Amino acid sequence: MASSTPPPLSESQSFTAMDKEMLNIGGTCQYLTCDSYDFLPFRCESCHGRFCQDHRTETGHKCAHAGEWAAKRLQQQANRTSSPSLGPKPTVLTASQCSHPQCKTLIDTLNSVGVACSTCNRKYCLKHRIPEDHDCKNIIPLGARQGLRGPSQADKARSALGRLKLWGKEKQAAVLPKPKPSTAASRVVALNQLKRTAKGDEKVPLDKRIYLHVEAEANTTTSKLPKGEFWYNKAWSIGRLLDDAAKGLQVQNVNNRGGGEEERLRVFHVEGGRLLEFAEKAEDVLAQGNTIVLLRGVGPVTATA
Repeated sequence: MASSTPPPLSESQSFTAMDKEMLNIGGTCQYLTCDSYDFLPFRCESCHGRFCQDHRTETGHKCAHAGEWAAKRLQQQANRTSSPSLGPKPTVLTASQCSHPQCKTLIDTLNSVGVACSTCNRKYCLKHRIPEDHDCKNIIPLGARQGLRGPSQADKARSALGRLKLWGKEKQAAVLPKPKPSTAASRVVALNQLKRTAKGDEKVPLDKRIYLHVEAEANTTTSKLPKGEFWYNKAWSIGRLLDDAAKGLQVQNVNNRGGGEEERLRVFHVEGGRLLEFAEKAEDVLAQGNTIVLLRGVGPVTATA
């Protein structure tokens, strides 16, 4: 039976085979001026070449693709840290906006979350999430039927005017003294007392001053000072007088900001029993010692029957 064992190699043949096996381990440096053989060459991740220890860096072998590996690594790290569900940066066209008419904040984004109001069925930013901050009671809920709409501004104005008439009659009885033989004298004494306690702009000449009692009704407005005595220039319009009176009583005045009637202040003349127009002159409709009341949300001046 023939043996399958290969014949032994000669000494020269064995060294040649060993040299070939050694050459399969490692490689020659690929730098142009370097042909050194390295058993453990370094691989450049940018140009994918093999280099010796002296030329392993990108600057060492003057890599043609220097920085490419570092850029890819940074891009991979950025892709791992970012969530694919976030999508592009929200804009006015792609993101929701706060439902408040004067707010342009984008909601449902990384920087601002949206808060849904269960009453008006709208979404607002954190600043306007509270019902009082977005005037929820005066907003028709989304999806509500027209029959559920609240009273209109005209209805509110008529209701407020009726309440004012009743309130003004009661106030007149308390302000005006009853007719007596000494009525004129009593009024002179009251006016002199008013002049001593009143405050106002010192630049207004004495002969141009009109002295008034000014109040802010608690049911329609909130002020830090409920009432006071002031003098004004009788040549002023009611609108200018209102601005100065609101400043004196520290009442919030938004008449010059273009708001709705529910936020505007009006002047109610107690002795005359009516709301005064902004354009009317104080000397034409008011007298010394009269009382005016600052009211909010009573609607525009309407003609009385």
